[in-house]
Amino acid sequence: MLHLRLIVPSDRTEEVVGLLQGTVGTTHLVVYAGAARDPEGDVVTCDVAREAGDEVLGALRARGLDESGAVSVTSVDLTLSRHADRAEEAAPGEGADAVLWESLVEATHEESTLSLTYLAFLSLATMIAACGVILDNAVLIVGAMAVGPEFGPLAGISTALVRRAPRLAVRSLVALVVGFAVAMVLTAGFSYLMDAAGLFHESMLKAHRPNTDFVWQPDRFSLVVAVLAGIAGILSLTSSKSGALVGVAISVTTVPAAANAAVAFVYGDYAQAVGSSEQLLVNLLGILLAGVLTLLAQKAFWSGQRRRLRTAGRALPQVRGRG
Repeated sequence: MLHLRLIVPSDRTEEVVGLLQGTVGTTHLVVYAGAARDPEGDVVTCDVAREAGDEVLGALRARGLDESGAVSVTSVDLTLSRHADRAEEAAPGEGADAVLWESLVEATHEESTLSLTYLAFLSLATMIAACGVILDNAVLIVGAMAVGPEFGPLAGISTALVRRAPRLAVRSLVALVVGFAVAMVLTAGFSYLMDAAGLFHESMLKAHRPNTDFVWQPDRFSLVVAVLAGIAGILSLTSSKSGALVGVAISVTTVPAAANAAVAFVYGDYAQAVGSSEQLLVNLLGILLAGVLTLLAQKAFWSGQRRRLRTAGRALPQVRGRG
């Protein structure tokens, strides 16, 4: 269930209450008349089944409540209520499958913003990966992949393309391109320092590395894995299974490829630098393609579910406004 807290101008409270009562999947409706002070108005709260959440939020935004009042949404981990059970049963679909587009846009906005923290994590991940490729250490490669935050901008671009949000697309693209550029430049400088300290050597890069040679040798499986990871990543963002993002992060060769390209460039091994760059691009494009297609499929599916939700709203008046 989702818990909605709305600040509504007093002259529009009945309109909003009617909307909530007329939507299948809502319950526990409470109105606090005159309780809000900034902005002034009434406070309206209710619980809504997650699979009906996007319908409600879209209707509230269409009525301009985000401009004249406020809409706050929190996830409810536990609700002991027969009214809530009936609301979830009435709403078509499964809550775990539901896409909350407003939540997705907000999440990708935060994850795809070029910030010092984002640059720091991406740069540190690339430096860790540089150590991994030089030492041929798969553990360091996996660790670097888990630290890298690059899936955020990729998800942001996918969301922007599906939602036709040019600002989000530009912001995400800038974070992705500038982030990798900065990370690779800093990793090149890091490699120079490590070489000067005697910890890195050209022979280590050019030696046979059975555990990490895949980093700069893209093949057809690189694209296959990137597409699968992209689908899993988007599903984890749009559902309640966000823990799966860690698995996505350690399944695609983006950060390690960028690291290998930077180190190879330092030592003048342009064959490895080019191969690593190709690996990086293949993975980024594969994830992006999969993300867009997954979101389009979810959008089409939930458009059908919303039609069913409206039909259920007309057919099941005994459920609306319960609680």
